[in-house]
Amino acid sequence: MAQLSEDVRASLRFFAFYLANGTLDMELLDGVDYKPALMEFGSTLEMVFTIYTNVLEVDETGRVINDGDAQIRAAQWIRHYCDPSYVVDPPFQPWETELAGP
Repeated sequence: MAQLSEDVRASLRFFAFYLANGTLDMELLDGVDYKPALMEFGSTLEMVFTIYTNVLEVDETGRVINDGDAQIRAAQWIRHYCDPSYVVDPPFQPWETELAGP
Protein backbone atom coordinates (compact mmCIF):
# COMPACT_ATOMS: atom_id res chain seq x y z
CA MET A 1 0.00 0.00 0.00
CA ALA A 2 1.41 3.41 -0.97
CA GLN A 3 1.64 6.19 1.56
CA LEU A 4 1.45 9.92 1.02
CA SER A 5 4.88 11.31 0.30
CA GLU A 6 6.77 13.14 3.04
CA ASP A 7 6.25 16.38 1.10
CA VAL A 8 2.45 15.91 1.03
CA ARG A 9 2.37 15.04 4.72
CA ALA A 10 4.45 18.14 5.50
CA SER A 11 2.12 20.34 3.45
CA LEU A 12 -0.91 18.98 5.29
CA ARG A 13 0.80 19.45 8.64
CA PHE A 14 1.72 23.07 7.92
CA PHE A 15 -1.73 23.80 6.51
CA ALA A 16 -3.34 22.48 9.71
CA PHE A 17 -0.84 24.48 11.80
CA TYR A 18 -1.50 27.76 9.95
CA LEU A 19 -5.24 27.16 10.08
CA ALA A 20 -5.25 26.41 13.80
CA ASN A 21 -3.04 29.29 14.89
CA GLY A 22 -4.74 31.92 12.73
CA THR A 23 -1.92 32.52 10.26
CA LEU A 24 -3.44 31.02 7.12
CA ASP A 25 -3.02 33.63 4.36
CA MET A 26 -2.74 36.53 6.76
CA GLU A 27 -3.34 39.15 4.04
CA LEU A 28 -6.62 37.66 2.82
CA LEU A 29 -7.89 36.78 6.29
CA ASP A 30 -6.62 39.87 8.11
CA GLY A 31 -9.20 40.83 10.73
CA VAL A 32 -11.36 37.76 10.09
CA ASP A 33 -11.89 35.73 13.27
CA TYR A 34 -12.54 32.47 11.46
CA LYS A 35 -11.61 29.89 14.09
CA PRO A 36 -14.95 29.96 15.97
CA ALA A 37 -16.86 29.61 12.70
CA LEU A 38 -14.81 26.59 11.66
CA MET A 39 -15.25 24.81 14.96
CA GLU A 40 -19.00 25.44 15.36
CA PHE A 41 -19.97 22.84 12.77
CA GLY A 42 -17.73 20.03 11.59
CA SER A 43 -18.84 20.43 7.99
CA THR A 44 -17.26 23.89 7.79
CA LEU A 45 -13.81 22.59 8.69
CA GLU A 46 -14.43 19.57 6.48
CA MET A 47 -14.94 21.86 3.46
CA VAL A 48 -11.72 23.77 4.21
CA PHE A 49 -9.71 20.54 4.07
CA THR A 50 -11.70 19.34 1.04
CA ILE A 51 -10.79 22.43 -0.95
CA TYR A 52 -7.16 22.34 0.17
CA THR A 53 -6.69 18.67 -0.77
CA ASN A 54 -8.69 18.90 -4.01
CA VAL A 55 -6.57 21.82 -5.22
CA LEU A 56 -3.25 20.42 -3.99
CA GLU A 57 -1.14 19.03 -6.85
CA VAL A 58 1.67 16.52 -6.57
CA ASP A 59 4.24 15.64 -9.22
CA GLU A 60 5.21 12.09 -10.21
CA THR A 61 7.78 11.92 -7.39
CA GLY A 62 5.25 12.90 -4.71
CA ARG A 63 6.51 16.49 -4.39
CA VAL A 64 3.85 19.14 -3.77
CA ILE A 65 3.94 21.76 -6.52
CA ASN A 66 1.20 24.26 -5.55
CA ASP A 67 0.82 24.41 -1.79
CA GLY A 68 0.37 28.18 -1.86
CA ASP A 69 -2.45 27.97 -4.40
CA ALA A 70 -4.23 25.32 -2.34
CA GLN A 71 -3.90 27.46 0.81
CA ILE A 72 -5.23 30.55 -0.97
CA ARG A 73 -8.29 28.72 -2.29
CA ALA A 74 -9.06 27.37 1.19
CA ALA A 75 -8.56 30.86 2.63
CA GLN A 76 -10.92 32.31 0.02
CA TRP A 77 -13.60 29.84 1.07
CA ILE A 78 -13.09 30.76 4.73
CA ARG A 79 -13.26 34.47 3.93
CA HIS A 80 -16.48 34.02 1.95
CA TYR A 81 -17.98 31.83 4.68
CA CYS A 82 -17.22 34.46 7.34
CA ASP A 83 -17.95 37.46 5.08
CA PRO A 84 -20.62 36.63 2.45
CA SER A 85 -19.94 39.96 0.72
CA TYR A 86 -16.43 38.72 -0.22
CA VAL A 87 -16.38 37.63 -3.86
CA VAL A 88 -14.22 34.58 -4.59
CA ASP A 89 -12.25 35.17 -7.78
CA PRO A 90 -12.23 33.00 -9.73
CA PRO A 91 -15.41 31.31 -8.51
CA PHE A 92 -15.01 27.81 -7.15
CA GLN A 93 -15.34 25.03 -9.68
CA PRO A 94 -17.42 21.99 -8.67
CA TRP A 95 -14.31 19.75 -8.49
CA GLU A 96 -12.76 22.06 -5.87
CA THR A 97 -15.62 21.54 -3.40
CA GLU A 98 -16.44 17.92 -4.17
CA LEU A 99 -16.30 15.75 -1.03
CA ALA A 100 -14.39 12.48 -1.33
CA GLY A 101 -15.51 9.19 0.06
CA PRO A 102 -18.82 7.76 1.17
